[in-house]
Amino acid sequence: MLKEKRSVLYHNELRIEEYLVDAEPYYLPQGDEIELFEAAYAERIPVILKGPTGCGKTRFVEYMAYRLSHAQGRKRGNRKKDQQSIPLITVACHEDLTGSDLVGRYLIDADGTRWVDGPLSLAVKSGGICYLDEVVEARKDTTVLIHPLTDHRRILPVEKRGTLIEAHEGFLLVISYNPGYQSAIKDLKQSTRQRFVAIDFEYPPEEVEAQIVAHEAGVDIGIASQLAKLGAKVRHLKDHGLQEGASTRLLIYAGKLIRRGIPARDACRAAIVWAVVDDLQVQNSIEEVVASIFE
Repeated sequence: MLKEKRSVLYHNELRIEEYLVDAEPYYLPQGDEIELFEAAYAERIPVILKGPTGCGKTRFVEYMAYRLSHAQGRKRGNRKKDQQSIPLITVACHEDLTGSDLVGRYLIDADGTRWVDGPLSLAVKSGGICYLDEVVEARKDTTVLIHPLTDHRRILPVEKRGTLIEAHEGFLLVISYNPGYQSAIKDLKQSTRQRFVAIDFEYPPEEVEAQIVAHEAGVDIGIASQLAKLGAKVRHLKDHGLQEGASTRLLIYAGKLIRRGIPARDACRAAIVWAVVDDLQVQNSIEEVVASIFE
């Protein structure tokens, strides 16, 4: 295979600036995840983010892309924005995701046949962070594509073009998955897992979650604290018919409904009770918890 050289013009052709994180995302650290990610990025070690649904994995990646971009900008001095920033290209993985969806494909238009790079190729060439969200949902033959990017080679084979793309020095691969959804069918193979360092996420402590809900939902800290307390209590029902507890995301949704004038119990019923489970008995149990908090 021939090695495909990176072009400076590539950034303009594919409008890489659309993938820049311009505004600082709101993020409250729970432990040493920021330091771990920064160290991994400095060594270009691929990263797995593990944690339940709606616990902040995606927000964390957005925050780190912004933080690392500004750290590089300070080191380089007064350079143009697109030279400082690290693009963040996110792919929501699903069972129909193919290698072509990631790498690229030939398309036919009025001018004939042309090649269009996929999101992974774009990140590899531009020196961005490629974030494969819920990677276990992707087909096994698709995830194998990332292997050459996760060791010393740092290359992406493009079989349809007979080329190898050498990863830009700034490129980093980040994947995420929810360990609670693992099964014999949907699991991350050891040959893939052992190419990454892992950062484990849980739902934030109650007091931290209250701050997050207050900020994101625009409610006062009193309401946010009640919602955080509700989230903690609902998660204790996980072993009693509930597959997964109420996420921080759902607590924020409930807070937003409350801010719009929906009574607290009704907001919690719509955003949490009905959203997390269909079993009537479990719904009733959660309703009782809601009633005990929002009297």
